[in-house]
Amino acid sequence: MTRRLRHALLVVAALIAVGGGYALLVPGPQTARAQPGQAQIEQGRLLYESACISCHGANLQGTADRGPSLVGVGDAAVYFQVSTGRMPLARAEDRGYRKDPAPVFDPGTAQGRTNLAALGAYIEATGGGPETPAETGPELIGDDVAHGGELYRLNCASCHNFTGRGGILADGRYPPQLQDATPEQMYTAMLSGPMAMPAFGDRQLTPEEKKNIIAYVLAVRGQNNAPGGYALGELGPATEGVIAFGVGLALLVGVAAWIGARS
Repeated sequence: MTRRLRHALLVVAALIAVGGGYALLVPGPQTARAQPGQAQIEQGRLLYESACISCHGANLQGTADRGPSLVGVGDAAVYFQVSTGRMPLARAEDRGYRKDPAPVFDPGTAQGRTNLAALGAYIEATGGGPETPAETGPELIGDDVAHGGELYRLNCASCHNFTGRGGILADGRYPPQLQDATPEQMYTAMLSGPMAMPAFGDRQLTPEEKKNIIAYVLAVRGQNNAPGGYALGELGPATEGVIAFGVGLALLVGVAAWIGARS
């Protein structure tokens, strides 16, 4: 009986050790904003009904051929889509590309930021989802640019290219260039995963890693990344390979023609 009790205690101790180690190693969630009050949520409801309801439905359920469901997208998706002018659409047939935000949601004004927070609070309270972090501006910029560059090349460069100049995807879609994106927009894009972009939760990229990626993107803006020649759009090995192939093929044809003429 004592032997069985000893084995049971060992199993319990092992489970406690594993659970404690997991709790220590798993990154904590990003710092969330203070919980909104009812007045802010009500203000967001009014904004939603004036700018969003015709496409996304009365209960965030979406409407056929007009707009997707907003259940589960969270405050983060609202901030990214609306602050970048992708939403609300000017016309139903428009594509959701970056443009100047609607004046009522302009993040460059105090009223715009208030309205963005209210709209996000309403959609968050109604449908849930990832929340924008409490930090803003410089607080979202990490201090390890080199590590951010490694993470960017691993997770982002295949679509946005090595310096954030954007690229091309199938079906007429394209990952946008990041030259005009603010830290808040980059962070909320990583949380929400707009269009073909995957969402990076805190288990895929910790909050500090997200901030380091933002630091890298900001660090390479405006740099002369082709001091010895043409930048070729800074699209990386795709365009460089095409140019190398074309030039090499032309040289081979020229050499073959010269040999033929000599013969």
